[in-house]
Amino acid sequence: MKQRTITAVFFTLAMLAGIYGGKTSFFILFILIAGGCAWELGQMAFRSETRFVGLRIALCSALVGGVFLVMGGDMLHFWQISPIITTAFIPVVFTLLATTELFLGGKNPISNIATHFLGVFYLAIPFLLLVLIAVGDAYYPHRVLGLLLLVWTNDVGAYLVGSRWGKNKLMVRISPKKTWEGTLGGAVLAVLAAWVLSRLIPDFTLIQWIGLSQVAAVGSNVGDLVESMFKRSVGIKDSGQILPGHGGLLDRFDAFIYCLPLYWLVLQFL
Repeated sequence: MKQRTITAVFFTLAMLAGIYGGKTSFFILFILIAGGCAWELGQMAFRSETRFVGLRIALCSALVGGVFLVMGGDMLHFWQISPIITTAFIPVVFTLLATTELFLGGKNPISNIATHFLGVFYLAIPFLLLVLIAVGDAYYPHRVLGLLLLVWTNDVGAYLVGSRWGKNKLMVRISPKKTWEGTLGGAVLAVLAAWVLSRLIPDFTLIQWIGLSQVAAVGSNVGDLVESMFKRSVGIKDSGQILPGHGGLLDRFDAFIYCLPLYWLVLQFL
């Protein structure tokens, strides 16, 4: 318990420093998070391989981090990327990955190549959508913290209500501890958090915050279940051990990552 608490304190301080240190620190923070999550995804996906496993994991992490670095830097106006490069990205990357896999001689070349693209769509692109949300005519750190708080508040509400009154299982096959009661409790607490955030962070309207809270209520659970599905498919409990007592980065950000595209959609229509 002590180790878990210490990790939580340092994790929270690091997140706050990265978010509120300016757009450069925000950029660096999420490059590290995206690359770290991709490393853990690669460790899961390439477990059945016996040759060049470390190289494949490193390529997966570098691709995800690189996509966020190049495209995110363009969005944050650190540099400008030609539309030609953006258009050619997917076919060029596929050619390079397919050629690399040809010489590495893997047992599962199709799934190995697909894993790299999974990392881009599952991790890099959602974090790029976070950049779009956080940056307008300036960088708005309160938005980033608010979106994180909705997910974390939902998780706290789901845990408190589920551990006390939870009886009806949500999806035993994937996560035997999740309950419908906990899900409802998380949704209610997320709405309350949205009301408070609307008073503290006027970047979004009350209706937008409420809509975002419902995304957090649904997306947090589905995102966690998706990652649990990945872990169960390879027989592991945690995605990594970088956060003692809490598991890996992907364990901590799975719900937030899943919510990001839905957050972006809500803000387009509300």
